[in-house]
Amino acid sequence: MWGSDLSTWKGHSMKGHRYRVTIEHLGGPQQDMPVRPPLCFEAVNHDEILGIVTRLQASGAYQPDEAASLGIGLKLFSEVMLKRRDDPLFAALLPAIRAFIGGLKARNKAIAAG
Repeated sequence: MWGSDLSTWKGHSMKGHRYRVTIEHLGGPQQDMPVRPPLCFEAVNHDEILGIVTRLQASGAYQPDEAASLGIGLKLFSEVMLKRRDDPLFAALLPAIRAFIGGLKARNKAIAAG
């Protein structure tokens, strides 16, 4: 788990917030669909994700669960994208994701301002 010099954790720089993410399958569209076991993984992010989710929820622009899904999904995805920015697959998305995040921040500021 920890690097020998304690400066890395699972290949990530320790210059971020550490998270344990768990997702639990509660059921599918058909009643007879089997429930899959929970998935748990750890991630490092340069942003404090829970604060972002709190601000998204407080904006009232989204239902609480939507705000959590948006904030957590976006931040987990964008951290991988930043780490792999030289990969052409992610490099093509970088400008659009930056614009999207900028628009989301502006919307939340406008809502907060009244």
